[in-house]
Amino acid sequence: MEETIVVLDYGSQYCQLIARRIRECHVYSQVIPCNTTAAEIAAMAPKGIILSGGPASVYDAGSPQLDPAILELGIPVLGICYGMQLLVKYSGGAVSSAPEREYGRAQLHIQKAGELFDGMAPEQTVWMSHGDKVTMEPTSIETLAITQNCEFAACQLKGKKLYGIQFHPEVVHSPNGIQILRNFCLKICSCQGSWNMASFIEDSVKRIRETVGNERVILGLSGGVDSSVAAALIHKAIGRQLTCIFVNNGLLRKNEAERVQELFGRNFNMDLRYIDASDRFLVKLAGVDEPEAKRHIIGAEFIEVFADAARSVDGATFLAQGTTYPDVIESMPINGNPAAMIKSHHNVGGLPKDLKFKLLEPLNKLFKDEVREVGRALGLPDEVILRQPFPGPGLGVRHLGAVTKRTLDLLREADDIFVEEVKKAGLYYKLWQAFCVFLPVRTVGVMGDQRTYDYVVALRVVESQDGMTADWVNLPDDLLRRVSNRIVNEVRGLNRVVLDITSKPPSTIEWE
Repeated sequence: MEETIVVLDYGSQYCQLIARRIRECHVYSQVIPCNTTAAEIAAMAPKGIILSGGPASVYDAGSPQLDPAILELGIPVLGICYGMQLLVKYSGGAVSSAPEREYGRAQLHIQKAGELFDGMAPEQTVWMSHGDKVTMEPTSIETLAITQNCEFAACQLKGKKLYGIQFHPEVVHSPNGIQILRNFCLKICSCQGSWNMASFIEDSVKRIRETVGNERVILGLSGGVDSSVAAALIHKAIGRQLTCIFVNNGLLRKNEAERVQELFGRNFNMDLRYIDASDRFLVKLAGVDEPEAKRHIIGAEFIEVFADAARSVDGATFLAQGTTYPDVIESMPINGNPAAMIKSHHNVGGLPKDLKFKLLEPLNKLFKDEVREVGRALGLPDEVILRQPFPGPGLGVRHLGAVTKRTLDLLREADDIFVEEVKKAGLYYKLWQAFCVFLPVRTVGVMGDQRTYDYVVALRVVESQDGMTADWVNLPDDLLRRVSNRIVNEVRGLNRVVLDITSKPPSTIEWE
């Protein structure tokens, strides 16, 4: 069994980040609901427990609480922000609204280093985000650090490995926060720090073989990062027992169908079933210009095509998906409340009831950066593992208005030119997304001595950390000139290129 630090989620916006930072210490971390009982945690046998922050007050009616028996398990505990306040409350201390709230950077003065602050300078910059604070510590708790506005910024229950910190070590604004988490994992919890992608691949291959046995697995391959890495990992484990189904919905980028078949069918020697359903999708989309209607049609038609193909795979009993750990966390009820779920994580939903598959999700323990590490270790090229996000409905939501084969081809050609030039400039892997959007308007232009009346494309380029917020990128003038010149000269039917300079919010990254 791998060494594990469990993170109890009290609704913190940084909860996933805590788990990621723990993994940077080469220790496996798992986010679990905050109402998990002490008995359930004991059965998991973790090396340590972290209580996350959260938006509530520990004394609010209905606020998420803590099973006090967790503090008696003998397992080290670190409470962060709200988690610290819970720790103090259940140890007999007091928490109340602070007269001066602390948001942003603060100077931490370490009074006693101990194991938690071992090897760190006595003055540290940390990130605070709290309106409540500890106002009285019980005599059983010792203060380890203070800030100007927080006289109990870090503490430890005397004689026990129970710690609390009011600040957030998981965010980049606490420059040495990772050292605190590393001290907790390696020194206080005595973890060995052996979690890495090589060990993950080895364990996963063994687990997949044991789970699947002699049965067959099908996987819907999109060519994206998650499904591609899942395919490579499962193929390493069971070889030709895996059948990948790749559906061309007519909304792919230029040469994408050929690239996917070349990589997985020929280079990896996978059993790859290629379904060209582009005509089916275009017929269904004819005349439809409302974005949500397009999404629904594309999703429903994909399910039908995929289900037909799945029935043709004799003996398949497992459905594999590229579900990742953020998908799992976001579908987990907060404080036991299903209404607080962010989304359902299944990638292929709504399959017909007669397709009774068992689910295989080999990446559901990994964050996106870890998925990419696994992909690289399995031999996938950078063009796959570092690929920019691409929407499930494909170019269908980068084409405003009703789609046609001709206008989709215009968008495909323009987008290919744009991405090619961005790659030549050495910027592609530094950007979150760079793509073209087709606008269903025609404008007058002049080419040579002739009047034109053709369509418009917009360039969309953003930088982001997680896709939740994004800023537009100011590309070099000479790059923009090359892209514009090439598009209007090489793509007959387009005579104008515009640039989207709007951030998210108020806009979204995709136009539809």
